[in-house]
Amino acid sequence: MVEDCNIKKLRNNCFRQSKVAGEFMLQLRVPGALIDARWLDVIQHVCRTWGNGSFHLGVRQTLNAPGIKAEDIPAVNEYIQPYLDSIEREMCGVDMKTDSGYPYIAPRNIMACIGEAHCIKANVNTQRLAQKLEKIIYPNPYHIKISVSGCPNDCGKAHFQDFGIIGCTKPIYDMERCIGCGACMRKCEKAATRVLSLNDKGKIDKDTCCCVGCGECVIACPTGAWRRPDKDFYKIILGGRTGKQYPRMGKMFANWLTEESVLAIMANWPKFSEWVLGGKPVYIHGGHLIDRAGYEKFKEFMLEGVTLNLEAFIAENINWTETEYRSNIHVKPLSKHLTVK
Repeated sequence: MVEDCNIKKLRNNCFRQSKVAGEFMLQLRVPGALIDARWLDVIQHVCRTWGNGSFHLGVRQTLNAPGIKAEDIPAVNEYIQPYLDSIEREMCGVDMKTDSGYPYIAPRNIMACIGEAHCIKANVNTQRLAQKLEKIIYPNPYHIKISVSGCPNDCGKAHFQDFGIIGCTKPIYDMERCIGCGACMRKCEKAATRVLSLNDKGKIDKDTCCCVGCGECVIACPTGAWRRPDKDFYKIILGGRTGKQYPRMGKMFANWLTEESVLAIMANWPKFSEWVLGGKPVYIHGGHLIDRAGYEKFKEFMLEGVTLNLEAFIAENINWTETEYRSNIHVKPLSKHLTVK
């Protein structure tokens, strides 16, 4: 016999309901998706002791243990407390305000590619930013999805998040080191936005209007004529989403932001969400909240009190393109006896 349980409360505790009555799946947050491998023993123990023995790597980079019975959840929460203390309190500086597991599920796990921890193409430390963002957006009851990509290749799928943050760079060109080989130009033609060209002096000209800050020229240059500056930059992609209704790809809200500017902007998100929803949290995409308020009101809230760096660019307007489904159009099936001449 399955005992009654509060599904909404357990979901808020980061236990997702199963198709099997009375069973749930624990989702451990991994902000930035890079942790000490010793913590894998924790999720393995949960899976084998209270779960059904299987393990799921969540699509938002969570560590998931399916098949946990409702009556075992208090024991699971007690067991995972050291993980929460280490990952949330110590690594991210989050005040969990609870000793019985996660207090909210609404802000989803902050995703990130491997970034500077490994990738040669990365412009930024994605884990460091994700952990700083975690302190800003968690815990709170307002829904938001964030992903951080280390370069415009966007392996973290920033274009399909409420807020997608992409690391970019403003490469510095040292003409004296340039030998005019054209390697950077060819790489830009093949992999980026074709903004480089060789001039009649055998040096490189750059059309700065369309540079996406990928840094491919830095990687391609054999003499170090192109280099990344000491300052990191980011762009924010806004309002992307998947789902059954109105999926869409996000558009650029801000470009050439410093980390300080990104964090200052994101710190305004909970206040914006609270205003749109009248202080009554609803499990709804952040992109839908932007749609409800309108871009101008959103921009007003998100930039309030923010001192942008001099290089920063903010989009004046954003026009999203959504997939539309029309329910009033009915297509008659083709006749089985249709003759094609």
